[in-house]
Amino acid sequence: MARSWEADPSASFERRLGKSAKELDSSDGRDECPDIWQLDNGDIAVIGRDLTAAYSPRLPEGVSLAPDERLVVIPGIMLSAAKADIADA
Repeated sequence: MARSWEADPSASFERRLGKSAKELDSSDGRDECPDIWQLDNGDIAVIGRDLTAAYSPRLPEGVSLAPDERLVVIPGIMLSAAKADIADA
């Protein structure tokens, strides 16, 4: 069965949404760099902590993860900072 949406691994990073983790004091500047990026095809890439194993057993009803999907968590301040960069629906 074909999916209605599929990630395109050839898409390139186009622009950061919001501020960097360093600007938001959410990183020590070395190896913890959560981030949100818009790709050149309009899709969004999120870099965060992989907490798939921790959340999988307690996902809300109607929420599921495919074997090739991961649940990532980013600081809430990052999404708030990106709000101005995200177009209204």
